[in-house]
Amino acid sequence: MSIKAMDFSLRINPSICFTQNLPKPSSKLRFLTVRCSLPLTSDDAAAGLAERPWKVADARLVLEDGSIWKAKSFGASGTQVGEVVFNTSLTGYQEILTDPSYAGQFVLMTNPHIGNTGVNFDDEESRQCFLAGLVIRSLSITTSNWRCVETLGDYLAERNIMGIYDVDTRAITRRLRQDGSLIGVLSTEQSRSDEVLLEMSRSWDIVGIDLISGVTCNAPYEWVDKTKSDWDFNSNGRDQETYRVVAYDFGIKHNILRRLASYGCKITVVPSTWPAAETLKVKPDGVLFSNGPGDPSAVPYAVETVKEILGKVPVFGICMGHQLLGQALGGKTFKMKFGHHGGNHPVCNLRNGRVEISAQVL
Repeated sequence: MSIKAMDFSLRINPSICFTQNLPKPSSKLRFLTVRCSLPLTSDDAAAGLAERPWKVADARLVLEDGSIWKAKSFGASGTQVGEVVFNTSLTGYQEILTDPSYAGQFVLMTNPHIGNTGVNFDDEESRQCFLAGLVIRSLSITTSNWRCVETLGDYLAERNIMGIYDVDTRAITRRLRQDGSLIGVLSTEQSRSDEVLLEMSRSWDIVGIDLISGVTCNAPYEWVDKTKSDWDFNSNGRDQETYRVVAYDFGIKHNILRRLASYGCKITVVPSTWPAAETLKVKPDGVLFSNGPGDPSAVPYAVETVKEILGKVPVFGICMGHQLLGQALGGKTFKMKFGHHGGNHPVCNLRNGRVEISAQVL
């Protein structure tokens, strides 16, 4: 590590400082010379000297409202555009990273400390990371968890997902709550000016884009995995294949399928464009329309499929599937101001007055 040194003198009167157990000072002042090593400045770097031993801000998040947020990068490098949303979950960042419902979005975690448990391969909710990027306040420099297999930074880099930290996530969250979700551009490329990134953010919109086609499966498959007994809070119905369910994959999460399998369902997962006639041909006991990303108005083919199935077999919709059911029944959907993203949203059951805590990605 290259450093440059500077000499300076401190005039210290030993009769004033640290006098205990010191010899009696003479009438003449003693002078102490201290040699200090100072970090390089930007001028030094420009002169070709070595960089600082700590990471400096090397990334920008440019929002469509014109605000520019400097940060430090981790994970992949490059430039990416997406919708910025905040998630209030205190933990579970790996499930969020692999939730297909976040395709096309930068997820800002309001919990400030992220990465301390690392990542493992048991908590993944899909086959890959679909979100556009991760925005956090503080990136843990160490990991401590018995299931950890690698750090969060390495995990994102391997999957080409961008992340930034040391940014004021509280201020950004307040802005999103006040103004609504904003389109942003995340970049580590210094060759791109702020004006270019701002223009990118203002020329892209998540509304009207079919994001489901990028996250759905390519062909039907059977799902058999159940919730592991260590994590199962209710084992009733295990090992009893009593219901045949067809699950439409609009971005389905693995844990939904595990829970259905644990309760005795034999599950066939089909692509988002799977014909309703083929579904009805197998005579399922029920059809699940799964969660997924984006705007339900951008996938009219899915709405038509739901219409053809309604009334013929029992149906159940989650997240995107719920919105598709609403449109198929004649309802209208609209984009929420900043959405609900988190694992701690209270919902009141109007039938009994009980309040339950729910996980939502809307």
